[in-house]
Amino acid sequence: MEISVIGSSGLKLGKCDLVYRELGFCNLKKNCRVFNNRVCFGSNMRWQRAGIKFTLKALQSEPVLEEKHYGLGKRFKSVDGVKLFVGLPLDAVSYDCNSMNHARAIAAGLKALKLLGVEGVELPVWWGIVEKDAMGKYDWSGYLAIAEMVQKVGLKLHVTLCFHGSKKPYIPLPKWVSKIGESQSSIFFTDRSGQHYKECLSLAVDNLPVLDGKTPVQVYQSFCESFKSSFSLFMGSTITGISMGLGPDGELRYPSHHRLPGDTKTQGVGEFQCYDENMLNSLKQHAEAFGNPLWGLGGPHDAPAYDQLLHSNNFFKDGGSWESTYGDFFLSWYANQLLTHGDCVLSLAAETFGDTGVTVYGKIPLMHSWYGTRSHPSELTAGLYNTANRDGYEPLAKMFAKNSCMMIIPGMDLSDAGQSKETHSSPELLLAQIMAACKNHGVEVSGQNISESGTPGGFKQIKKNISGDKVLDMFTYHRMGAYFFSPEHFPSFTEFVRNLNQPEMHSDDLPSEEEDVTESATRSQESSLSMLAA
Repeated sequence: MEISVIGSSGLKLGKCDLVYRELGFCNLKKNCRVFNNRVCFGSNMRWQRAGIKFTLKALQSEPVLEEKHYGLGKRFKSVDGVKLFVGLPLDAVSYDCNSMNHARAIAAGLKALKLLGVEGVELPVWWGIVEKDAMGKYDWSGYLAIAEMVQKVGLKLHVTLCFHGSKKPYIPLPKWVSKIGESQSSIFFTDRSGQHYKECLSLAVDNLPVLDGKTPVQVYQSFCESFKSSFSLFMGSTITGISMGLGPDGELRYPSHHRLPGDTKTQGVGEFQCYDENMLNSLKQHAEAFGNPLWGLGGPHDAPAYDQLLHSNNFFKDGGSWESTYGDFFLSWYANQLLTHGDCVLSLAAETFGDTGVTVYGKIPLMHSWYGTRSHPSELTAGLYNTANRDGYEPLAKMFAKNSCMMIIPGMDLSDAGQSKETHSSPELLLAQIMAACKNHGVEVSGQNISESGTPGGFKQIKKNISGDKVLDMFTYHRMGAYFFSPEHFPSFTEFVRNLNQPEMHSDDLPSEEEDVTESATRSQESSLSMLAA
């Protein structure tokens, strides 16, 4: 692949520098040299092995990237048929003014991904940005601009509808929703100490008219219908998939661990989230119907708190309360509430987008800490009733199959070897269990990595998972940003793409002997060209 930077004959690339600087790329000036009108980055063999070469063409025009359709420029698809997407920045659209952040830099990044041959990009669309000020008042302008940009480049677009908030970057729920929450805190999840989780609504209010007379499900549906109408020109062509936000960080789970996405070092078992008014009302009704009203007074009294270990209390120990009749009563109710919520939201999406030609997705968590124990406490507090005695992912896969939805599973870059022995973590065995359940029910899977800064052996592990089972249809690499295009990362990503696809290289992509000799003779020359990585 050759990337040509079009500029003036005098190498005046100030505007190009500005694009890269705005995106936050690292300066490669010290490694950049010019010879025979070619811009080269030292003897960087990683770039050469990745099949990327940069040339400078002297023309009087705006600096752009010129695509040549050979080598890695082919649309990516691995030998196993897995499509590769790359996630756009979480704050691709500004929360403050609903406009594109770093528009020129994102355009350059899209062009680079197109040249690599990836299938498309994933775009997070935030409820708190689009419907920020008032119910039913939507502003899609920033996201429409990105969709148009993606379409012009020739990439596909996977949209994630985010009905949750984010701490980093700061993107809260819509202002009008947060204002309601100030006087009705029961719309939020609540833990045993009374602490409220305000980054998504409690699933217990799904069908209660708590949002100015409307239910959250009705509000979600109106949001989806507005999206469908506003993006009708892109649906089924540029936009090929839509993920529905199902809970914290978009995942179908309770906020049992108050952590940032990508945190792979959480060791505590987490905490049950069943103490808001509406969850307690549901538990009370369930206990009365079960014939034991005392069990409906609250969650387990002998369960640990967020960061406590399994053996710090009795509930999750071998032979503990989780194996009792009460334990099964509570855990079944807790998990069924989550399953009902997921079914409600995914069926809404399937009905709304069923005639558009796009595929609907939902994301589940990979709660791999403590998987090697009998009770699997991290999964239980998150609402996944999966233990040594019970398969909790069969019901999930069945629900996804019922709604003809694909399942997104994160953490495909994680290996057992990189985990803490103290927590008996096993992401590989958990992933295998989930994949088996999906295969049993004919549910196709989309994978994601969980660490944006890279994990040791991450690319190797991703390739292993992609090459393994035929239920995997797509993989989304997270995420475009300052680290992604850096010289520390981008050559490795490019090589990863090549290893998956391994197309035949065009002869023009290979360095000639004359160029190698010329490079050696001109190592002392430096250019003013800088590259920035997003």
